[in-house]
Amino acid sequence: MKKLANTFKLFAVISVLMLTACQDDNSDMTQETPVNKVSAADLKKEITPGLKTVPENVQIQINDSKQNLEKYLKNDLQITGITVLGKLSTQKGIQISQDLISDKEQFIAEGNILAPETVKVGKTGTLFSGDQLAEAQKGLREAAADQIKTGTDLLEISWNYKGEAFTSLCFYNESGILWDNVFAGLVMMDSRGNSEVSPIDAQAKVSSKWFKEWWTAKWLWGSKRGEIGYQITIYYSGSTVSNVDVSDWGNISLGKAKSESKVTKKTGAYGQCRYALGLCTPTGSLSFNTSNFSVSFSGLGSNIVSNGTKSLYP
Repeated sequence: MKKLANTFKLFAVISVLMLTACQDDNSDMTQETPVNKVSAADLKKEITPGLKTVPENVQIQINDSKQNLEKYLKNDLQITGITVLGKLSTQKGIQISQDLISDKEQFIAEGNILAPETVKVGKTGTLFSGDQLAEAQKGLREAAADQIKTGTDLLEISWNYKGEAFTSLCFYNESGILWDNVFAGLVMMDSRGNSEVSPIDAQAKVSSKWFKEWWTAKWLWGSKRGEIGYQITIYYSGSTVSNVDVSDWGNISLGKAKSESKVTKKTGAYGQCRYALGLCTPTGSLSFNTSNFSVSFSGLGSNIVSNGTKSLYP
């Protein structure tokens, strides 16, 4: 009986060892199974012949971008060539495009070329990591999804960044460029902003005065891309303010913007307001804090944030 019991024990041990070995084999097989990953070659299968030549508007945008990159970044970042690929013809092509744009191995750029020290160029997975990588990929995918449709034309832009060559997918139509990872991440903007005061109107029945301040972001080719700003207006008699108005605005193409403002002093010797403004490119995020009335930026990407108070006297 004892011998039989030992035999059962031995059989049980062998069974456990065999089961563990099978599980390890399955685990190894699972780990070795390649993950399906799309490539530019997959995308090209979903492309049909499109515009034979690049539209004039797109060519002007590329040429002007070359000039501005040379002017502000010298030879650090250059456009070295373009290749027309064709027209996106299928929904699958759109899906592959979004996958490629947000892939961590694709190159992206960020920064303000008017401040060269802020410019970063590299693979998404190199510039970002952890939660920031996930947020950046989500931002890229969502922004691109709004622009890329069936019938969109596509070209490949060749770049050189400090001696490293890479390419980006550029989506466009006859009106201009719709999406490109490099163009979407770089901006031209003066962090000092602009301001304007209303002219004196001696004929006005009600004395008023306004002050406007705003910050503008431009595309690499120089046209306006987005703006944040506010305007405060006071109404007064003599040296006494009787009422105050304030307005704000924020917008940007391929990015995010927030704007808030409120009157903090409505009557008396002067009028006053608070403002909280921000805009950023797709890889970053903006949030508004009501307790301290401010906009803050998180993540990585090109951005302008301005929080403050403005007083205006008669």
